[in-house]
Formats: sequence, structure tokens, C-alpha cells
Amino acid sequence: MGAGRVDWIGVRDAHRGGLRACPHADAIADRGLDGDHAAQRRGGRRQVTLIDAASLETLRARLRCAPRPERLRRNIVVSGLDLRGLIGRAFAIGDAVLIATGDCPPCLHMDAQLEPGAMRAMEGLGGICARVQSSGRIRIGDAVARIDLPEDGQLL
Repeated sequence: MGAGRVDWIGVRDAHRGGLRACPHADAIADRGLDGDHAAQRRGGRRQVTLIDAASLETLRARLRCAPRPERLRRNIVVSGLDLRGLIGRAFAIGDAVLIATGDCPPCLHMDAQLEPGAMRAMEGLGGICARVQSSGRIRIGDAVARIDLPEDGQLL
């Protein structure tokens, strides 16, 4: 599996709040991205959400509107990598290490954010959820690549 690239980063300070784009974000182990509402508590499988740029292109073809990353409510847009292939695996993204915990299915909120029927159009294209295994800075342009953790799951 080759490496991908970070194209966009966004955080939101409230659960239903809007995302604001930023050039970098600090991933905090077992929390999420600094400044994002998800980082306010420990644990969980949805500390960081990611979507691939190819899914954005597919959505542009399926919808009347051109969905901007901040409207899709995902923290990170990645190009050049099949994110679903990371599920259940560790991956390095910038200076951080994350574990892909599963799909990130769209919710009804997509119909309000984009247009009626957007949730259905996004089925299979919602990206993935991840938890932060090891803290580090993530920047636009950083590489994203699968890595293998030692047997104990701890980084050296």
C-alpha cells in the first residue's frame, strides 16, 4: 500500500459546530485533534475522521452542489490512498500515529449541510474514523502511510 497526502485539515469546537480549516493540528493520544470537540474526552473510536479526495470527486458527480470539506464534517481530507484499506490498522500521518477504527457513515445532517438526498449519495463514501495512538503534529502536505506496530501495540 502506497503513501497518501494530507490535503485539508479542519476542527470544530462544538459537536454541531462548523469546521474551521487550519494548516496544521496537533493530534493528542487517546483524545483527538487539539481544538476539536472530540478531544475534550478520552477514549472512543471516533477521535479523528478522515475522507479521501476521490470520494469528494464522486460526490461532486452525484450531487448538484460541490461539497466543500468543511461541509462534510470530516477532520482530514487525504489524497492518493484508499482509506478503507487502513481499517483495523495503524497509520502514520505527519508526526502522529492513528489506528483506523472503522467506517464513518454519513448521517442525516448531510441532507441539511449539502442538499436533500446527500446522505444516501454518500453511502460508502463517508470515510473512516480513527483514534490517536501517538501524539504528533499533522500538517497539510504530510504523508499518510500504513505502518506495523509491535506485538504489544506500543511505539518504541
